[in-house]
Amino acid sequence: MATETLKTASVLAFERKLDPSDALFFAGDWSARKASADWAPVPVREKSVRGTISNRLKAKDSSDPAKLDAAIQNPNLQTVDVAALPRNADTLKVQFTLRVLGGLGEPSACNDAAYRHKLIETIGGYVREHGVGELARRYAANLANGRFLWRNRVGAEQVEIHVEHWRDGIAAAQWVFQAHDHSLCDLTAPGDQAAAIDAVGALIASGLAGQAHVLLRVTAFVRIGAGQEVFPSQELILDRERGDKSKTLYHVADVAAIHSQKIGNALRTIDTWYGEAAENGPIAVEPYGSVTTQGKAYRQPKDKLDFYNLLDAWIIKSKAPPPDQQHFVVATLIRGGVFGDAS
Repeated sequence: MATETLKTASVLAFERKLDPSDALFFAGDWSARKASADWAPVPVREKSVRGTISNRLKAKDSSDPAKLDAAIQNPNLQTVDVAALPRNADTLKVQFTLRVLGGLGEPSACNDAAYRHKLIETIGGYVREHGVGELARRYAANLANGRFLWRNRVGAEQVEIHVEHWRDGIAAAQWVFQAHDHSLCDLTAPGDQAAAIDAVGALIASGLAGQAHVLLRVTAFVRIGAGQEVFPSQELILDRERGDKSKTLYHVADVAAIHSQKIGNALRTIDTWYGEAAENGPIAVEPYGSVTTQGKAYRQPKDKLDFYNLLDAWIIKSKAPPPDQQHFVVATLIRGGVFGDAS
């Protein structure tokens, strides 16, 4: 079938190729991190607080002192979940596993055989020309810099990351990184860590290429101080009723944890190929370059640099994007999702 007769498949889906588990929280002492297997889990507990009114007032009320005084007399009572280290532990241990899957470029669902053939052929050409080493090295950098710790990384005295390759039930190889030596804004590795980053990246690349079964166990030790608060994921409660907790934290069998989706978001924060990357730094790979915390999409369809415009030009029109944008398209396929034609 001629290329110009191709149309985007109405059913088109890809499974994610980086498959992290939830990250569980444990507590212990920094000096005992080499024997952390028996560290106690960090629980989630409730706390009731009497807050003050601090939100911005409406313009019509801000000039009336009586209305502010009246509001202050109604305290902000709330019950929240909290998680903290015990008083005899100064270090948070965060641990998860990461499975790397092959089959890059092969859709899990596609109802158009011609489109599927062209897609697999095109992504195969990308792999032959560029390989997946650049993408894999960036994923490895986000393991080494501890980005997956999110708020738990901020203000920590020391952060040490252990990455282990598990094979046949044992750790076949291990790498140790000092996260503060790695910048969150620059995915290049410091000189003395470059070889280790390259080794982890090569392992991830072999998994993406389907050349090996890759299962990594990632353990972060974060020295933040005895009794200090730690930050699991916060649950999204859609139907919260009056009197319910105002903050609900995620836990697995009473162990505080970070959602696997949030771990995945951190690992795929490798997109430096968009226009404002020099000022804004890397963002998570998303079809429209969306960053919800900034309320902005950096890859607008009008600029023809969103995933759908780039993919259609590459597959339907056989117009290969620049190499950097090819990296972005393939990284989006690694992310996974449903990308069929909306019409």
